[in-house]
Amino acid sequence: MNWNKARFKVRKYTINIILFFLAVSLLQAYAPVQTGEELFREAKILIFDKKWEAAQEILDKILEDFRGSHSYSQALFYKAKCLEKQRAKEVEALQVYKSYTALKDANKNLVEESEVAVIDLSFRLYEKGKISFIKEIEERLESKSRVIRYYAAVKLSYVDNKKRAKRGLPVLKKILKEEIDDELRDRAKLAILRIDPEGLNDFTQDRYEPQASIFSIEVIKEGVVSFSLNIPWSLADLAFSAIPEEEKALMKREGYDPDKIIKELTRFKGNVIEFRNKDTIVRLWVK
Repeated sequence: MNWNKARFKVRKYTINIILFFLAVSLLQAYAPVQTGEELFREAKILIFDKKWEAAQEILDKILEDFRGSHSYSQALFYKAKCLEKQRAKEVEALQVYKSYTALKDANKNLVEESEVAVIDLSFRLYEKGKISFIKEIEERLESKSRVIRYYAAVKLSYVDNKKRAKRGLPVLKKILKEEIDDELRDRAKLAILRIDPEGLNDFTQDRYEPQASIFSIEVIKEGVVSFSLNIPWSLADLAFSAIPEEEKALMKREGYDPDKIIKELTRFKGNVIEFRNKDTIVRLWVK
């Protein structure tokens, strides 16, 4: 065996390995380093494609490596949005949104959007049995932003605990007293009706004559009245929206048509329209 030739081959192989690793190191050293803005653009594309986890990974890199950059605050907001879209990450998303609102350079519009998201996430957590998160909504009834105050009050109207839902009534009634936007006022009226079917009495008796027709709704479950509403006929359309969803479904199965019902009730004052299910009765009439 030619030992000199064998040693030459080993030496050549070793040199090639060394050259290879030197080349890789040089490529890494001179490879263009991505800025926070470039990474953020990549994340935005992934967000547009609804690739929430992949986008979050890039946003986490920005938050770790570019803390002082212009992209940092935006990355924090969009990280919260990515978490919000992922399953069972409501708590983490809520906390990141709150962290964003605490930033000095937070965008005013994004702060408002973050506060709305906190309200929605808190409600989702409440529905999952995490009752304590309802406080996040209640706290926002005192927000400096009227948009947030209004949204929190309307969201509270969906809470099944009526004692807690009623905490939003002062804000909702203030909307009716001070706002002129019809759509906003209608939303407030609906929210009040969800909380208290008699809650609009103070706002109707001054506007409508005592002899005005009254539209009545009554829902009876297993022989017990579970929902009732008496409201001026002028608000009949609004009253239909206040009917619980389960009863609305029953009416739809029976060929429910609000316009048709209103015309029939108008023609035959005192006539009762009734929908029946196994243990549920829905009655509508005008008096």
